[in-house]
Amino acid sequence: MRKGFLTFAAVGLLATGSMAACGDNGGSSDEAGGGSNAKKPKIGVILPDSKSSARWEGADRKYLKAAFDAAGVESDIQNAQNDKTAFQTIADQMITNGVNVLMIVNLDSGTGKAVLDKAKSQGVATIDYDRLTLGGSAQYYVSFDNEAVGKLQGEGLSKCLTDKGVKNPSISYLNGSPTDNNATLFKNGYDSVLKPKFDSKEYTKVADDPVPAWDNAQAATIFEQQLTKAGGKIDGVLAANDGLGNAAISVLKKNKLNGKVPVTGQDATKEGLQNILAGDQCMTVYKAVKKEADAAADLAIALAKGERKDTGQTVKDPEGGRDVPAVLLEPKAIYKDNVKDVVADGYVTKEELCTGAFAKLCTDAGVS
Repeated sequence: MRKGFLTFAAVGLLATGSMAACGDNGGSSDEAGGGSNAKKPKIGVILPDSKSSARWEGADRKYLKAAFDAAGVESDIQNAQNDKTAFQTIADQMITNGVNVLMIVNLDSGTGKAVLDKAKSQGVATIDYDRLTLGGSAQYYVSFDNEAVGKLQGEGLSKCLTDKGVKNPSISYLNGSPTDNNATLFKNGYDSVLKPKFDSKEYTKVADDPVPAWDNAQAATIFEQQLTKAGGKIDGVLAANDGLGNAAISVLKKNKLNGKVPVTGQDATKEGLQNILAGDQCMTVYKAVKKEADAAADLAIALAKGERKDTGQTVKDPEGGRDVPAVLLEPKAIYKDNVKDVVADGYVTKEELCTGAFAKLCTDAGVS
């Protein structure tokens, strides 16, 4: 497995030597898993859905469970399926059933904050996984540098348009969910690259729409409306993840524009990588989810045993004004010529990716 995708190794940051007794989880050492009569460590994880991205069930669940199992720690991993009521119910059940640590991927900051605050009041330690809960109380935040993700997308779209020789391109934005702080950070990142081009009139922005709940079906409808309003002239699509990118591609295919209009993505899903191999998507952003899951599991296991680890960095919660201890990993841009790197890293297997018509495309792209 390749190791060169990150600027630092997350687990290396979480140095054992920096452990200290966990003093702010609202519970005693016994409640936190630390005393002679300590409750057995148990960790609850709530994933957001299974539709917005294949990563949640296809990658995060298995990597988190493997990390907990390897440490001999009991875990309960459930998926809220984009239902805020279900999200809160699952959290309540996990707390009632005795989890020491609750790790969440929030559906929005309001619901996430309510869950985190209740957990804290019950002496349960908490971690924000992948998405920061604004105004929340989680003891850690583990994710990728999400503005860097967006910057790679903006640079990717610009590169693909240059490679195609497109002059004064008309650009469409398909942004992520307005309730997801990550979507805001992604947009900050790609705006940092593309806004100067809009301001100088080198590029023209013709559409800029959020996609509620990252819903791919809505994304297709929104993009079809964008394309119609633009009179069929959209030269590049900044899609915030592979699911939204594929939704745009489905509309481009109907209009015989696929492969002509560069489309970005994120998550390096099998579908996104196949779209890149086929020439319908120009790039995606690979986030080594195993590294993210391992870092979060390492922190959760320590908290469940009544320990704290020093991550060596923080992020500012702009709503709560709090510096949240954090682990932020580095993303990587993926184009056709380095799709093979994602396979080499073990995130997607050759057998999964290179099926049917994609077998030859994989060979041509050096996937082995």
